[in-house]
Amino acid sequence: MRIRISWSADEVFGELADTPSAQKLAADLPISSTASTWGEEVYFDTGIDTELEPGAMQVVDPGTICFWVEGKSLALPFGPTPISVGDECRLVTEVNILGRLESDPQILASIQSGDEIRVERVG
Repeated sequence: MRIRISWSADEVFGELADTPSAQKLAADLPISSTASTWGEEVYFDTGIDTELEPGAMQVVDPGTICFWVEGKSLALPFGPTPISVGDECRLVTEVNILGRLESDPQILASIQSGDEIRVERVG
């Protein structure tokens, strides 16, 4: 399933995989939330409860669409976080992998903490 993540300055598109957490997210779309940042990661509350899935990871590629179970949040890393080793994208805990952004994840750098962010299904 294709999604659009938009904020006042821009938007990015992504493709969700067929996983239990991605299905829960898809069922709740559209959602709006307030963005937070942590290093080169954007995350925001979705209100969705889910469990950690097999294949959960803590270090992911930039542009991976992740679900942080403990925070009930979508997490979008685009570079190093405060706990990264080198240039890796290391999240605070293991996360469920939901999919990938379709374009350069550096576009997420224009999101500021406090920005309104919206996720919706497209196409």
